[in-house]
Amino acid sequence: MSTEKDRPEHDRLEIDADPSVTPTQIKVAGAVTTVEGLIGVVVAVILVIRALAGHEETTISGYGTAAWFGIIGGGVLAGGIALWTGRRWGRSIAMIAQILLLPVAYYLFTSGLPVFSVPLALAALAVLVMLFSPASVRWLAGDLEPGP
Repeated sequence: MSTEKDRPEHDRLEIDADPSVTPTQIKVAGAVTTVEGLIGVVVAVILVIRALAGHEETTISGYGTAAWFGIIGGGVLAGGIALWTGRRWGRSIAMIAQILLLPVAYYLFTSGLPVFSVPLALAALAVLVMLFSPASVRWLAGDLEPGP
């Protein structure tokens, strides 16, 4: 038997599963994070194919690097899909991924690859802005009505 005390949590779970009340910023951030996760998984697959084809590196393990990209990319992919479908738990994964991608973008920039670093940094910053927008924070708190 449900009590009034249990109702807000129950309502919050329904809201959490209802993508129609998810702010657009969260959906876009989820889509961008999903793409980032997909890229990580694709890199993992490419590294496995290269290793199976006999390509060997003296400084890294193709299979080990593929496992790392697969695990991290898969986690980011799951977080992105969660956000895209209106699940609050994906926000933390997306936020950490963006924060970790900023130093990667800096490294790419200082390595002479601005073609990759600038779009990566802009995407990471844009997602962070969307994740911390007022509508997103209200959604995270479960307050769907805009404040004064």
